[in-house]
Amino acid sequence: MVNQSKTPVHVVAAVVINANNEVLIAKRPQASHQGGRWEFPGGKLEEHELPKAGLVRELREELGIIVTDSEPFIEIQHDYPDKSVFLDVWRVIAFSGEAYGRESQEIRWVSKSELSRYQFPAANLAILEKVLNICSG
Repeated sequence: MVNQSKTPVHVVAAVVINANNEVLIAKRPQASHQGGRWEFPGGKLEEHELPKAGLVRELREELGIIVTDSEPFIEIQHDYPDKSVFLDVWRVIAFSGEAYGRESQEIRWVSKSELSRYQFPAANLAILEKVLNICSG
């Protein structure tokens, strides 16, 4: 049973699309919530941290890239049986550096047509739908 009184975990996530119109996805660590599934990179906001600042910090820490331009993309509230999440998703318009898994996580640049081959957490499905319907290419 879902505990509706539980405060959702506030997470920032990024839709990063490269010059080849490929989308960056990262594999969640096996031991984490929804482990082994693919996701849009990001992480939990720190206390009193603004979403845009958290996005920049998370992508620098996880991927080694510096976000230079971004815009809000979609907000999602999702309740899993064991926790609630609020995904604050941003589209990264410009960044510097070359993305790699700084925390030893697997990352991939994939075409939009390949995204359906990957298993994502349920909270990410609305992001996938918007990526497929809105992003050109």
